[in-house]
Amino acid sequence: MKNLHTRLSAQCRLSSPLGGLVMARTPAGLAGLWFDGQKHHPGELHAPIDEQDSLMRQAAEELAAFWRGEPVAFGVPLDLQGTPFQRAVWQALLEVPLGKTCSYRDLAARLGSTSATRAVGAAVGRNPVSVIVPCHRVLGSNGGLTGYAGGLERKAALLQLEGVLAL
Repeated sequence: MKNLHTRLSAQCRLSSPLGGLVMARTPAGLAGLWFDGQKHHPGELHAPIDEQDSLMRQAAEELAAFWRGEPVAFGVPLDLQGTPFQRAVWQALLEVPLGKTCSYRDLAARLGSTSATRAVGAAVGRNPVSVIVPCHRVLGSNGGLTGYAGGLERKAALLQLEGVLAL
C-alpha cells in the first residue's frame, strides 16, 4: 500500500446506506473505495481532499444509482494496485454480472487453476475497490456467505440490493 499512497492524487468521503466510505484515485483512475472499518483499509491517506474531482464525482453518481437499486454498469476508470495475480482475480470479478454470483472455485477455474482457490480467496479479500469490483458476489462452494472485508452484514445487504438474496 506504500506505493499506492505515493501515487494518490485525490480522495473524498461518501455516505452510503451501508456506512461511510473513503474513495481515492490516482491520475489513471479510481484506486480505492473502502468502507469505514473495513478489513485491509489503508488508514489515513496522504492525498488532497477533492470532492469536485470529476472522476470521483462520476464514481459517486454511479454508486448513488446503485444504492437506488438501478442496474448500473460502472464505467468509472479503475487503477487497481496489486500483484499481477491479484489484478487478474479482480479483473475476473468485474466479469461477474449484476445479480449473479460465483464461488471462489469458479474464479480459480476461470483463471486456469482450480487448485488456487485459497489464493483466489486471499486476492478477493484484498480487493481495493469495494462494490464497483464486486467481490461481494463471491460465495462459498456451498452457496453460503463467506468472508467479506466489509463484513458479512454488508455482503448480505449488497446481495439483497442486487436481488440475489431474499429479504
